[in-house]
Amino acid sequence: MYRRIGLFLLLCGFLLSCKESEKERISRLVSEWDGKEIVFPSAPVFTVQGRDTVSCPSGTSPYKVLTYIDSVGCTSCKLQLPRWKELMSEVDSVAEGKTAFLFYFHPKNVDELRHIFRRDAFSYPVCLDLTDGLNRRNRFPGEMAFQTFLLDADNRVVAIGNPVHNPEVKRLYLRILSGVEDVSQNRPASTTVSMETSEVDFGRFSHAEEQVRTVVLRNTGARPLAIHGIDTSCGCTRVEYDKRPVRAGSETTLRIVYKAEEKGHFRKTVDVYCNTPGSPLRIVVTGDAV
Repeated sequence: MYRRIGLFLLLCGFLLSCKESEKERISRLVSEWDGKEIVFPSAPVFTVQGRDTVSCPSGTSPYKVLTYIDSVGCTSCKLQLPRWKELMSEVDSVAEGKTAFLFYFHPKNVDELRHIFRRDAFSYPVCLDLTDGLNRRNRFPGEMAFQTFLLDADNRVVAIGNPVHNPEVKRLYLRILSGVEDVSQNRPASTTVSMETSEVDFGRFSHAEEQVRTVVLRNTGARPLAIHGIDTSCGCTRVEYDKRPVRAGSETTLRIVYKAEEKGHFRKTVDVYCNTPGSPLRIVVTGDAV
């Protein structure tokens, strides 16, 4: 139930101004596809840039990402291949390159599609489904936003939505693939963390000089640690950090940078939002800019 409600809210996030009937339709669509098994053609043919035949992509991750592109509308606009390459790179970094991406295209113009592959230097295997076999077996929704799925090892839908067109869906996919979202329990997976210090004192320094300190976070729990965001009490403070989930037992470093806007004593706060029971973690930053 948690997952279903979460998916509904994510997919409705960009439809805040829509009518209630539209929200209800999306809710029914999410309910219909949640947990549904995707049926694949028996012998799909995958190629690289529409030329060299290769094996169907597979991975050792318990999840796979499936996207279907139909022949309606602007193919290039729908594909967004550079953004897919960026997403695949992010997934590789958080899921150790074990997640398979299954691209099924039902093109209206194969030559145009091949041109787009070459133009965007997209060399990942894709299936040119000329008979539209995948769609005929599953009857996907007509909207592009609902033609991409995150599947489990049994090809059942875990999440629905296009992660290259919807940042909230992308965030959900990455959380699940990295182990931050516990799908089996239908709840976010939390962990525990120890922080090197909750106070950073820059001491006395020239206000013209940028100051830098670091704070180490250690994941002391059994689940990956994910930093969802960091909020500072003023623009003179910023925090640089690795956005990849931190494995159990590993550490990550927050690089706190302070650039004084005026002279005098200051006391600022840094709030670290993460998947821990005590989130946000607060760091107090003090000093004297002279």
